[in-house]
Amino acid sequence: MKKKYHIALDAFERRIVVNCLNEMRNELISKGKYTEDLDIIFLKVIDAKTKRFSVIHKEA
Repeated sequence: MKKKYHIALDAFERRIVVNCLNEMRNELISKGKYTEDLDIIFLKVIDAKTKRFSVIHKEA
């Protein structure tokens, strides 16, 4: 069974992640390496659904 991880990103953070993945992909392409695995992750981030939720901060 695969473990799934969920992360909460705002619009700015999501753009940074997409930008970094795209730069990494371009670097691999320029080196002539395969990008299939990175492409899968890239598409998952781009196509990820958005969900609204509230965060409750508690002081220890």
